[in-house]
Amino acid sequence: MGLLEGKRILVTGVLTDQSIAFHVARLAQEEGATVVLTSFGRVMGLTKRTNDRLPRPAPIVELDVTNTDDLAALADRVREHVDGLDGVLHSIGFAPEAALGGNFLNTEWEDVATAVQVSAYSLKALAVAARPLLGRGASVVGLDFDATVAWPKYDWMGVAKAAFESTARYLARDLGAEGIRVNLIAAGPIHTVAAKSIPGFEEFREVWSTRAPLTWDIDDPVPAAQACVALMSDWFPATTGEIIHVDGGVHSQGA
Repeated sequence: MGLLEGKRILVTGVLTDQSIAFHVARLAQEEGATVVLTSFGRVMGLTKRTNDRLPRPAPIVELDVTNTDDLAALADRVREHVDGLDGVLHSIGFAPEAALGGNFLNTEWEDVATAVQVSAYSLKALAVAARPLLGRGASVVGLDFDATVAWPKYDWMGVAKAAFESTARYLARDLGAEGIRVNLIAAGPIHTVAAKSIPGFEEFREVWSTRAPLTWDIDDPVPAAQACVALMSDWFPATTGEIIHVDGGVHSQGA
């Protein structure tokens, strides 16, 4: 039997086959799960093309996490394909250009608000929207980037990630009584579509190439995806509110 045999998993954020989310969906299927994807708007075409590269093309439901109608309809849309969920992957993040790239002191609230809503508040919004489908033992997993330090040019996305981490802890508190686990995977930098939009992303490559005790392959999203699948399995039944680093060990090393 596979690690996720018989489980039903909702995966957000599948854009290309280089994304961590794609490999979570792929590995989940290989480990026995039924997978449902979400997408919306102009990126729906990307998701559909990438979906064809999965072992079994998955159904795709419409979800824009900033759209209250989509959030309200999520449970019904998912029920068209599965009768419940055992796992949810949050792989969603965005910050306007003005909120990145060394512009921290000049960023207006409107741009900050967008970054925080899409990259942090959306974890709560997604979990609450999926809540009617989640039973005891279900697992919500979010993809994080270590927010304990200030990274060059990451600016308000770093602040949003700090809010994301705090949101996960409060969700773990409030959903724990229902047996729902909430954890994050803090992955090292991966060459994804989202990463390409971060000014100075190549600076992260230099940090990880010199400070990762286990080394780090910036083009390999599989280790982070494997950790997500493990957290969705039954092998972490008493773990919640946790941030697990899958970064080659960089988070543990001093400057």
